[in-house]
Amino acid sequence: MLMDMKARTEAMRALAYFTAGCMDRARRHPDPEERRRNQGRVEFLTPVVKGWSTETSILVASTGIQVHGGMGYVEETGAAQYFRDARITTIYEGTTGIQALDLIGRKLVRDKGVNAAGLIDEMKAEVAALVSTNDPDLSAIGAALKTGLKSFQDASEWLLSHDANPRESAAGATPYLKLTGAVAGGWQMARAARIARARTQAGEPDGAFLNAKIATSRFYAEHVLPEAEAWRLEVTAGAGSTLALAETSF
Repeated sequence: MLMDMKARTEAMRALAYFTAGCMDRARRHPDPEERRRNQGRVEFLTPVVKGWSTETSILVASTGIQVHGGMGYVEETGAAQYFRDARITTIYEGTTGIQALDLIGRKLVRDKGVNAAGLIDEMKAEVAALVSTNDPDLSAIGAALKTGLKSFQDASEWLLSHDANPRESAAGATPYLKLTGAVAGGWQMARAARIARARTQAGEPDGAFLNAKIATSRFYAEHVLPEAEAWRLEVTAGAGSTLALAETSF
């Protein structure tokens, strides 16, 4: 449980930092083309950072209560307060459903998947850099990222090909948001692991931190990234059952 909380938190933080860096480059980079490209990254990832991170924060806070057992449920540890604080974050500034509809409508379909394709290309380059190494940790992380990336790419292509039926697309919007976040977070964790390995090999002194980063990234790859395939199935095959009942059945 502690590894799950640590890995998810680090992935959320890394994706938020990456998006913030894109904001800076979109505003200040001297090359207009780089400013445009980074602005596209910001627009695509903003609802993901908002929606996926806040949904995941509830999961992490809930696990924190579970770690403490019965003491986590009462006020003495303070764990329950974190859960209550996290719960509101999926509501204000746009609920998760609104963020998800924004992602598939205004961010994916409107530009015909250009920004999504750019992210996919960057992730593929990272996969290639990881799987080509002889390092067992990096190779395992790269293999998991490759599988998660395929789920992201397949779901994106499915949504783009079904944009004529907005109800079907909307039915898979929230799973798509979570899928995008999980894979994009895994991408950032993979980058961190690769850089951490290079620094340990260069003899940098903070070996405990760097080795922990690699171990946490591998945990994320093996325990969190597999969730991406389940969300892909929700997006590509779940619309019919989601829309099966008439309004009067609720």
